[in-house]
Amino acid sequence: MALLQIQEPGIKPHHREQKFAVGIDLGTTNSLVAAKVGSVVETLPSKDGDHLLQSIVHYGDGAVTVGREARDFLVEDNKNTIGSVKRLLGKSQAEIRGFGYHLPYELDSQFPDGDPAIVTRHGSVRPTQVSAEILSVLKERAEEFSGQEVDGAVITVPAYFNDAQRQQTKDAAELAGLRVLRLLNEPTAAAVAYGLDAGAEGNVIVFDLGGGTFDVSLLSLRNGVFQVLATGGDTNLGGDDIDRLLMEWIRKRTGFSRDIDEKALVSLNLLSNSIKHRLSLEENAEYAFNNFTGVITRHDLKVLCKIPLKKMVAVCSKVLRDANVKISDVKEVVMVGGSTRMPAVRETVADFFEMPPLVSYDPDKVVAIGAGIQAEVLVGNRTSDEGLLLDVTPLSLGLETMGELVEKIIPRNTTIPVTRAQDFTTYRDGQTALSIHIVQGERELVSDCRSLGRFELRGIPPMVAGLAKVRVSFQVDADGLLSVSAEEVSTGVKAEIAVKPSYGLQASAVEEMLKSSRENAVKDMESRSLNEARVDAERLMEVVDAALLEDPDLIDSRELSVIQSKRELLTELLRVGSSAEIKKVTEDLNLASTNFANRRMDAQISKTLHGESIDSVVSE
Repeated sequence: MALLQIQEPGIKPHHREQKFAVGIDLGTTNSLVAAKVGSVVETLPSKDGDHLLQSIVHYGDGAVTVGREARDFLVEDNKNTIGSVKRLLGKSQAEIRGFGYHLPYELDSQFPDGDPAIVTRHGSVRPTQVSAEILSVLKERAEEFSGQEVDGAVITVPAYFNDAQRQQTKDAAELAGLRVLRLLNEPTAAAVAYGLDAGAEGNVIVFDLGGGTFDVSLLSLRNGVFQVLATGGDTNLGGDDIDRLLMEWIRKRTGFSRDIDEKALVSLNLLSNSIKHRLSLEENAEYAFNNFTGVITRHDLKVLCKIPLKKMVAVCSKVLRDANVKISDVKEVVMVGGSTRMPAVRETVADFFEMPPLVSYDPDKVVAIGAGIQAEVLVGNRTSDEGLLLDVTPLSLGLETMGELVEKIIPRNTTIPVTRAQDFTTYRDGQTALSIHIVQGERELVSDCRSLGRFELRGIPPMVAGLAKVRVSFQVDADGLLSVSAEEVSTGVKAEIAVKPSYGLQASAVEEMLKSSRENAVKDMESRSLNEARVDAERLMEVVDAALLEDPDLIDSRELSVIQSKRELLTELLRVGSSAEIKKVTEDLNLASTNFANRRMDAQISKTLHGESIDSVVSE
């Protein structure tokens, strides 16, 4: 039920100040900014009327230029002109060099591997700095258009961006002077625009193919709640890759060698991009390169893109499989990203999902518009479009326990933001510190997962093993960033870490981890069972050894012989035995030492009560 607002007589109505917030689509090829104009959210144009800002930065002799002006330098000054910088965010130098294609600019070898930088005439610049130049222009555009300062921004990222890539996006925004209200997954932003405007409900696939990244998300839209059921993608698949396939196709027909000069290479790239765009409007396109002319058809391009199209379909299948959803359960398919204009892509999507995709919004603008709508909500302005956005974690998060086992705290595809806690204890008597090793992945052993970070909790009171209570809390915020804390409950001593790796995990590696988890599920459970059995056995052997050393007079030779026999057998099984064999002999050793343990307990009680009367003990 809505609440009534009561106004006291004689008091002037209070008009709520409207803050100015923007949504930004920081794209690989093009970037946009959107904000509320009148009663609707729209993308904002430049003074020249361009809504798209090309994501290209040129470091000139006197100034830095961004967008169309920078694009003009791609041929003449390519070493100082940086495009597709979004692909470099959160990547190491090794990962960047492993892209499989030539980069016109040079990486600074003096910088550490986890913090790459690009050599320009302005000095070495990091990907975050280049991205900040793009964001600064969008911020200025918005402020010039509105005459107001930007109070906050929602910035979109690919759904499969990892912690490092998300953090570097936030870092770039801060360098540009923007307060980040939230990082919003691009598919979710598109769903906001389509879902809220059209009132759609049910399962919706958002197919997002941009210039440099590819995402597929399955969302459940019900009662104003947008929940991501599953997500998948590839941060190294997009329109740029199709351009490179076209470049190679033309190069072979013109007889050029692979090591053509830089200017010719850039010219060929621009020509390929132009051909791709023309084939989205026409059945064939003529081209000329180095005195060679030819014609390419839409069908030629579709055949050329056979492998990328197969990769896209594979991702769609995986997303449905992860959410246990059939194709018939999908109500609509939303197309996002400029590369979805390609007829081959639309036909492939329509064939797979057995329905025509939605293309009523401009695929270049829909993400920015969705981000702008969400920015209005998060900045506190009144809006009827207050949908709740619930994204998910792409991989499980957990920590290492004894035996190099992984204890999963937050399973993959858990809705975020989320906080989960679990209690742990010490392994040895008198232990005063605990090492926390945070891992990511689906396998059962630490060696098969990805290490995210480590920290130590010190100051645990010395006590018998198993008595300390250490609560470990995992928190993933709305931007998908992880923080972990550990607290010893009785004393309140605490330690924590924000997980911000210097570089991230490629989407192909994420997919490989999921595939490996499925293929090795049985083997992993056997390994886990074996390691758990070994930990239990080693712990019991330590306790028995300590007891025999401390109270040798409380055990007779026959009993000692049985215990030693079981212990020797257990030692051998720890080396070559199965989990079932180890568990069986561990239980045998436990039973063989039970009477000895009882005598030790009786002796300890007797020693404690020596000289005390029954009445004094009872009265206490």
